[in-house]
Amino acid sequence: MFFFSSGLYAQLVTIDGIPRDTSFTLHSAYVKALKQYPDIKKVLPALPANVQAIEGIIYSVPVENRNLKLNLYRPQDDNKYPVLLMVHGGGWSSGDLSMQIPMAQQIASHGYVAIPVEYRLSPEAPYPAAVLDLKTAIRWIRANADAYKIDTTHIAISGCSAGGQLAMLVGMTNFQQEYETSGEYPEFRSNVHAVVNIDGISDFSTDEWEATKESLAKKKIPASIKWLGGTYDDKREAWLSASPVHHITKDSAPVCFINSSIPRFHGGRNEAIEILSGYDIYTEVHVVNDTPHPFWLFHPWFDSAVAHTVSFLDKMLKMKKME
Repeated sequence: MFFFSSGLYAQLVTIDGIPRDTSFTLHSAYVKALKQYPDIKKVLPALPANVQAIEGIIYSVPVENRNLKLNLYRPQDDNKYPVLLMVHGGGWSSGDLSMQIPMAQQIASHGYVAIPVEYRLSPEAPYPAAVLDLKTAIRWIRANADAYKIDTTHIAISGCSAGGQLAMLVGMTNFQQEYETSGEYPEFRSNVHAVVNIDGISDFSTDEWEATKESLAKKKIPASIKWLGGTYDDKREAWLSASPVHHITKDSAPVCFINSSIPRFHGGRNEAIEILSGYDIYTEVHVVNDTPHPFWLFHPWFDSAVAHTVSFLDKMLKMKKME
């Protein structure tokens, strides 16, 4: 059943009782980017011959009658592999796991279990529901590692845009009880060993708030305000809590930052690197020049995003295994 709504979410529909914001899709991102980059091509799913796909797995029931799902891509053999949980973007409001499938398929071909994941978005549940869902997904990975031949000593999380911010927050809050729940798979931990942050901000409390003020002046309600429940002045605690840079400890995971050429989406990156370096935690940065924000969705930049991700994961999850 569908119905359309107006107001905060200009393209809000209800599907099976769940409110959905349909504004961010591969096609809508393509149409927008095409104006400045007329030669780009959409990246579409293409399952490599050596990769197995298991799709539509229910990993969580966070509330009654609500199933959250994930897809799993892995090499077609019986070996154990490191795992990468992959978080889509869309302003914490829109998008879906299908946007991560092409990258997941390619990363799996390099010897990983790659898992695009669904999580609750702001039309359905505000912050911190998405973070708790992703922590649950990591516990699910550990609980089901034997069934899917996953090496749980080498778990990474990646994300793009809002997904990058979420991946970063998950990786910076390793072992921090405020982001754990006593619900599903409570006997397993949700810590990760590496983070790939693709153009996700690391701090809401500085430049991002300035950007929201510009949108409000144009009578547009920014995605961050929808997700965090109010402006920085009204919901300061939530804005700071959702900022990965404020959670870094000695237990935080190494991070690979892969950025577009748009400075806004580098927000908090240098501050995070400085704090992580103080704990002797590894970081690396790659800026893909002359790119729109969602560059990973398009050729000619998709291959670079995959290559940087795989190179970092190999260093963090495979080379260390041989030490």
